[in-house]
Amino acid sequence: MSQFYKLSDHTLWDPSNGASRLFMSQVTVYQAEVGLPSGIGPMEADECQIDPIAFAAFVDALLAWHGRTRHAIMATLSEGFVATALALAEKANIEVNWQAAERAEGHYLKTASDPRAKEWTAALQQKSHELIRHIAS
Repeated sequence: MSQFYKLSDHTLWDPSNGASRLFMSQVTVYQAEVGLPSGIGPMEADECQIDPIAFAAFVDALLAWHGRTRHAIMATLSEGFVATALALAEKANIEVNWQAAERAEGHYLKTASDPRAKEWTAALQQKSHELIRHIAS
């Protein structure tokens, strides 16, 4: 069985129930972390709608939050969710504000003055692009 994440009538993602349940649980966690609603509606009859404006704001805030993370474990734990949210945003043709992430005050690998900051964003971009094929419906 699958659940469907939709933008109007267009299905963006149709993960298994287990993957969807885990993703939706993490949505709740990261909404609290960034202090914004995700724009991902409730799952009803195995479908939910995504509000593109709210989701874009959430993804930008999530990316900036991840860029500011100073705790190595938190950064590692959140990386997979952030990459998945970025892949879903790309699938929805939502432009992501990568410059905000690059400018975010952050850990030794993520400061704007650190040349490795671009390596971090490039690695996250690559991971999110790799996930696109798993999100394809």
